[in-house]
Amino acid sequence: MTAFVRLTLVFPPAIEAALIETLITAPQAPAFTLVHAQGHGNDFPHASTAEQVRGSVDRRIVWIVLESVALQPLIESIRARVRSHDVVWWSEPVLELGRLA
Repeated sequence: MTAFVRLTLVFPPAIEAALIETLITAPQAPAFTLVHAQGHGNDFPHASTAEQVRGSVDRRIVWIVLESVALQPLIESIRARVRSHDVVWWSEPVLELGRLA
């Protein structure tokens, strides 16, 4: 039985194009979901003046479900092309995966 994980990447809009290009060309990421989000907290040293006044920062979130053995190669591929302290990532186990039809 194949084990799967969900990789979550959170990053600023300024690097969206580079990150998406990296994922599109990565064989470990056959598909992904991109959403627009607002980050809240006190750990945003590069927030714009408008973001500081608003109290939140614009962020993008990418979710990728992939085989667990492909996780580290994908992280290394992303790190090689999009090296940024503004990208936060984590992985979680996927307990079940399927389609409804």
